[in-house]
Amino acid sequence: MNSPRHFHPVLRLVHWLMALLIMAMLFIGVGMVSTVSSLHETLISLHKPLGIALLLLVVVRLYLRFRYPTPALPAQLPAAQKRVAYLSHWLLYALMLLQPLLGWAMLSAAGYPITLWAGFTLPPLLGKNIDLYALLCPAHTWVALLLFIAILAHLTAALFHALILRDGVFSSMSGNKHRG
Repeated sequence: MNSPRHFHPVLRLVHWLMALLIMAMLFIGVGMVSTVSSLHETLISLHKPLGIALLLLVVVRLYLRFRYPTPALPAQLPAAQKRVAYLSHWLLYALMLLQPLLGWAMLSAAGYPITLWAGFTLPPLLGKNIDLYALLCPAHTWVALLLFIAILAHLTAALFHALILRDGVFSSMSGNKHRG
């Protein structure tokens, strides 16, 4: 079966929406932990529902990823680079799933509700346990840092393919025609 030249349009839409939301979340998260100003509560009220929205989007994205065929990497790309690309994408998926789940579990262990909008609160993932909270809080921070590093590596690789190699890898997700 021939692989498509581009990712399915819905998968591309979810990819770029998640890219924007994840970058926003990383900045909101940094702002949240680095301020005690009146903005702190506003940032928290943005962070929780965006985290759950991202959790839902990554589930949708994984479904779409398995549902639709994906473009093949260029034949001239060395096997080791193809393997790194494959593994790095699955690492991103794992981190995108893990990060909001850690946040939800962390808040549950602290006994804090996760209210998405007025009147709708998620059930806790865990019972209140301050010792577990003490472990989950830094884990949430470390996974955020790992996610940020993985995103930077992904962006670097995407730009390398787009600007240097011009091999169609970037255009497969951007939807632009490959100029090769």
